[in-house]
Order: sequence, then structure tokens, then C-alpha cells
Amino acid sequence: MKIFPAIDIKDKKCVRLVKGDFDNKTEYQTSPIEQACKYKDHGFKNLHIVDLDGALTGKTVNLNIIEEIVNKFDLKIEVGGGVRTIDSIHKYTDAGAEKVILGSAAIKDKSFLKGACEKFPNRIALGLDAKDGYLSVSGWKENSNQLTLDYLNEINNYGASRLIYTDINRDGMKQSPNFEETSKIANISNCPVIISGGVSSIDDIKKAKELKNKNIEGIIVGKAIYDGDIKLEELVKELDA
Repeated sequence: MKIFPAIDIKDKKCVRLVKGDFDNKTEYQTSPIEQACKYKDHGFKNLHIVDLDGALTGKTVNLNIIEEIVNKFDLKIEVGGGVRTIDSIHKYTDAGAEKVILGSAAIKDKSFLKGACEKFPNRIALGLDAKDGYLSVSGWKENSNQLTLDYLNEINNYGASRLIYTDINRDGMKQSPNFEETSKIANISNCPVIISGGVSSIDDIKKAKELKNKNIEGIIVGKAIYDGDIKLEELVKELDA
């Protein structure tokens, strides 16, 4: 089970949002570079980064920070947040990101997703953010009116190399991930699935590992780390267990 500690960047700071609400955010004293260093020092190998400025603007606003993290710490990074063009994907892959996450742009324009997967084989991760079974887009402000499972069936053969499934109702709430829905997604997905949203304690990590679903590749942990509910020392033990 891969564990992806999370860094969400806004105004060059580490922040966490509740249910993706920019008006309901917590800023942390530590910088993204310092936080990445902590993760590296504890022995983590993977990192999940969201450029929240990018999500708002559609530009690679924090590219230099992400580049610095890759160069300094040699972590396998998946990065997303407002990636809407082939040029943005190029910038992130050139910066050394292992995977680039496509979300709203891929849901609104399936041909963009298909083209990106063809141009960047094994580098595209698909971020599916759902609320009550329906995909949300544009920083979770819009309901796409597409059922998650219907959309996945349509694009399943496009060549995405990873799928990140987030239940918006759980994100930032520390109420445990939606394991049941994630398992349904993993059962039909052609690529490995990452659990995201709502991790509240080390028990959630253990439960994820107990799912015994070979298509679930890992889990993202964010707010619970920042708030001290999960200690990095105990989290890293789950990598080896």
C-alpha cells in the first residue's frame, strides 16, 4: 500500500480546505518545501501535491516550488490543480513530476484526456471527485451531472495510469474515506486506484490495507497529518507492515 502524504499549496503556503471550500481553509506555518523535507526525512517515497492557485487560475502558478521539491528530495510526485492544457502537463513532466493529475478538464473534455494519455504514456493520473455519486468540476463548485461510474466506463480504455477517487463529502472532514464506493470504482477501473478524502486516523490506513483489493494502489493522507491526528512516525510504519 503506497501512502501519499499531501501538500496543498495556496499563496506559497501549506493549506487544507474543508470539502474544497476556499473560504473554509486552514493555513499552516510550515512551507511546502519544509513539509516535503519532513516527509522525505521520515522515509516516505511518494507525495501528492495540489496547486490550489492553479485550480483557481488554470496556470502552473507554483511550478517553481514543485520543481524545487523534486530536485531536493527525489520523491515520486503526483501533481494536480487546474491542469487544462498539454503545455501545463509538459511543464510538470519537465519539472520531474511522476504523474500529472487531470480533473475538471478531463471530465469536461474526454478527448483532452485521451490525447494527454497518448502523448504522455504512464504519466497521466485521473482525478475523479464525486459528491453523492456525481462528478464535480471547477474546484468542486459545479456538478457535472455525470455519474462517476458511467464516466469511468466511457474512458476506461483511454490509458490513464492511475485513478484518484475523492468523496467530496468526506474531504477535510476526517470522517474516514468512502471505502465502499472506492472499492466499486477499483473493481471496474482499468488502472490502479488511490483512496482520497477523509482519512482521520491510523485505523483508516489499516482498514484500507485490509480491503485486499489488488487494484487499490494507495491512500492519500492530508489534514490528519497537519492536525496531529496521525503521527508521521506511526504512518511510515504502515509502509513496511
